[in-house]
Amino acid sequence: MATKCLILGAKGMLGTELSFIFRDYHPILWDRAELDITIENDVEEKIEKLKPQLIINSAAYTNVDGAETNQEVANKVNGEAVGYLARVAKELDAVLIHYSTDYVFDGKNKEGYKENDPTNPINAYGQSKLIGEKALRENCRRYYLIRTSWLYGKIGNNFVETIIRLGKEKNEVRVVNDQFGKPTYAVDLAQRTRELVEERKEYNIYHITNEGVTSWYGFAKEIYKQIGLTTKVIPVGTSEFPRPAQRPNYSSLINTKLTPSRHWKEALAEYFAKR
Repeated sequence: MATKCLILGAKGMLGTELSFIFRDYHPILWDRAELDITIENDVEEKIEKLKPQLIINSAAYTNVDGAETNQEVANKVNGEAVGYLARVAKELDAVLIHYSTDYVFDGKNKEGYKENDPTNPINAYGQSKLIGEKALRENCRRYYLIRTSWLYGKIGNNFVETIIRLGKEKNEVRVVNDQFGKPTYAVDLAQRTRELVEERKEYNIYHITNEGVTSWYGFAKEIYKQIGLTTKVIPVGTSEFPRPAQRPNYSSLINTKLTPSRHWKEALAEYFAKR
């Protein structure tokens, strides 16, 4: 491919899949060791020297509960740093792809959220991601802002692996049944990201998830069903698991701009087939 591509956060869950999906672009793969995106001078100097035409930012502070006590760090990584990337992308006339989250919404709408619905985060993590969204939109013209949710993949910690581990350790597992969203396979998110680029979609906000809404309880039940674990799953309310960060109850992202992705159960089956 003629496009010079830079992937940031290349060793993370999503970054790993992006590196594979975009492999024929021969992307430059940078993680924190190569570039700390919170250092503005380094962002400017290193990226301007590289002169990429496509920048994909999958670097992020993702500890939702940790953000409550480390809000300054979360805001820097998820917020201010995105502004640095946006400004250098504008300077280079490069396309910038950045990922955000369902947690920019308050979760009060049972029907879910479209791309242009009002944001109203209820935790520090969501607030930090919203800062990044605004910085991107204010400082860069050629951008794809992709919101996703409940991401899992073969790299790093995720709900799927956690629930499997618990299922093997215990006879029964208690899982929250009053938070609803759309589980998303990192491979599918990476593939849909490439489609945006290849099809030259309008620069804008996109909601990319696997289709089908479920609760964490429903997700856990399906995980055990697909791998044949007989562990009993008990549905409980969020109040049974007090955590530092409040979670939105209904955060399903509605995609109004792209063809639908496959159902989350189908994607989960592929995850297990390749695991």
